[in-house]
Amino acid sequence: MAKVGQTMEGMKDKAQEAKDRASEKAHSAKGMSQDKTGTAKDKTGGAAQATKDKTSGAAQATKEKASGAAQATEEKASEMIESAKETAQAGQQKTGGILHQTGEQMKSMAQGAADAVKHTFGMAETDEDPHATKNRESLD
Repeated sequence: MAKVGQTMEGMKDKAQEAKDRASEKAHSAKGMSQDKTGTAKDKTGGAAQATKDKTSGAAQATKEKASGAAQATEEKASEMIESAKETAQAGQQKTGGILHQTGEQMKSMAQGAADAVKHTFGMAETDEDPHATKNRESLD
């Protein structure tokens, strides 16, 4: 946004300079026209008015261009913010999934450890060693 502001200031300065030059020319032309006949006066006045109109049009065009650039910059910033929000939300969801999976693994490991302790003290529900089954499966 700072660049847009700087660009707008630069454009405003250039437009003001052009306006000042046109004003000087008009002023100079006015002085010259006082020395000339009515026809020269009309020509100079017409040229001054044309220069003034041209300068005014250029200033308006510059203002519109700067306004359009500022709006485009604002829209782009808004899009980038929305994209960042979506990326952050996706990251949160992924992290939540990983934490859930880790929690399930920890729960399973704790259950396995509890079963092993129960078996060691003879409190297991089955007489078969739970690790023996896993060992047989891994050998297959």
